[in-house]
Amino acid sequence: MNKSTAEITTPLASRYMTQLCKHFQHKLPVTLDDASGHIAFSIGDCRLHTDGGRLTLSLASPDDAQLVQLQDVVGRHLLRFAFRETMEIVWRPA
Repeated sequence: MNKSTAEITTPLASRYMTQLCKHFQHKLPVTLDDASGHIAFSIGDCRLHTDGGRLTLSLASPDDAQLVQLQDVVGRHLLRFAFRETMEIVWRPA
């Protein structure tokens, strides 16, 4: 499995995690609780965790191409939800 992570500092970390999970739950298997979430995409998994003002995204995918695609999908949606603030998502190999 190919993996990457991104840590985003934002006072709305919990809100964005919830929005991402609820957005995708209409078409994908999703679990969500107060501090973490999991979205099972066909191209890999996205695990989300909030800790105060930090949102951690952890992705896992079978190959590099699918990992890049997963990063794009998750990143675009997060940036769409966070349009009120300036946010940069930096993916790092895990």
